[in-house]
Amino acid sequence: MKVKIKKQGKQDAYNLINSWSDVTLDKWLQIIDIETGSKTKEAEETIAALSDIPEQLIKELSLRDVAVIMGKVAELQSKQDTTLKKIIKIDGIEYAMHPDLSELTLGEYADIETFIKGGLEKNMPEIMAVLFRPIKERNGSAYVINAYDGNITIRAEEMKKMSAEQVQSALVFFYHLGKELLMTLPSYLMERTQEIVEELKEKTLEKNGGGSVSSIGSVIKTLAS
Repeated sequence: MKVKIKKQGKQDAYNLINSWSDVTLDKWLQIIDIETGSKTKEAEETIAALSDIPEQLIKELSLRDVAVIMGKVAELQSKQDTTLKKIIKIDGIEYAMHPDLSELTLGEYADIETFIKGGLEKNMPEIMAVLFRPIKERNGSAYVINAYDGNITIRAEEMKKMSAEQVQSALVFFYHLGKELLMTLPSYLMERTQEIVEELKEKTLEKNGGGSVSSIGSVIKTLAS
């Protein structure tokens, strides 16, 4: 998406994300980590992350321009597809989510537990690397993924390329994970998992504009008022 900015009588066009699927997991985590205490600073850093507008020019934008750009970002995010996706493709390789949560191995579960306790936001790529693995065999919607061996460092780097929409699907997965493992999860982990998901939801822009990545909804209201 092109945004036109007029400065000193000259108008230039810059690139802004075309859809929320253009935002990777890595970029999304950077955005939700923006907590400066200043709505204008949060808007500045969010625009920098989602466009190719030069940093200095962002600082010189009028409040009207900032409100327009942030409004476009909020609109794109409100249209995101949050349908749970069990199969994703990264750099031409198909990865699939664990097909049966009840069949999680002790090793998979132990690693997920460790990563959740260490911080879901910080360890989301690692958690995704446990849950999503290359497809070994596939027949339509049925598939078999590679066995889990605990070696996720390289795959975690690949998971950073997941789209933000796929991340939303992953958050839905955590709800399903909690429901299916409710009877076996240690109470601490169950409660903490739910708390973390709620925290992330509060940081993710909802369609009604409440709660956002970098509080986009409130930024728009602040700048447009």
